[in-house]
Amino acid sequence: MSTTRTEATIDAGESERSWRSLLVQPALVVLVLAGFLVWLSTAELTSTESRTLSWDYLQPRFYEHMRLTFVPAAIVVGIAVPLGIVLTRGRLKRLAGPVVAVANIGQAAPSIGLIVLLAMWLGFGWRTAVVALVAYTVLPVLRNTMVGLSGVDPRLVESGRGMGMSAPAVLWRVELPLAVPVIVAGVRTALVLLVGTAALAYFINGGGLGVLIGTGVNLFLPRVLVAGALLIALLALLVDWLGRVVEHVARPRGL
Repeated sequence: MSTTRTEATIDAGESERSWRSLLVQPALVVLVLAGFLVWLSTAELTSTESRTLSWDYLQPRFYEHMRLTFVPAAIVVGIAVPLGIVLTRGRLKRLAGPVVAVANIGQAAPSIGLIVLLAMWLGFGWRTAVVALVAYTVLPVLRNTMVGLSGVDPRLVESGRGMGMSAPAVLWRVELPLAVPVIVAGVRTALVLLVGTAALAYFINGGGLGVLIGTGVNLFLPRVLVAGALLIALLALLVDWLGRVVEHVARPRGL
């Protein structure tokens, strides 16, 4: 009995420390953002800088950047997770290598080159930016799905089948729950990549916060350039933190 209580106390302590560590990142984001807002309200800006860094201008750019992040992320999850499951089943395992090699092309190519090439083929605009971002970030989710499912202890799978479960039941009730933390880690990686790469959508009229960087470079406005880079970095940190929270919650107890 005392041993059980000790283990429960240790688990509770580790869980509390884990949650405390999760609070550091958002606190840093809030602190830096507050400093940026204080600077923005006190700095002597030119008329162009004031207009570009006003909330009326930043708000639509922010929403565009969020769409460029979460729409491709949803598409990637919808494609990569089912495909990763299929490629770990039976005879289809032999196709895993070629499929991963094809998915690796998107990430192996320079992101700006991939976006521009697709724009020359599909035309400029938001939809082309989404296609390019999906191609660029599908690999982490696909690979982690396959790794997570392949890493499940075969004895657990055999135990499920020995209890009379069908193959789909074993997949949904045994394999996927154990693979979820690894899959979520892949989604988290993809989201961070999307936030940063979405800044390049500016070059094909895809919108987003990358417009600030482009404006800062083209008009030689270092403050606007730094502000755009800072906002994108803070958004990436925030998205990464949300992924860490989901990863922590999705982790099966005892792992």
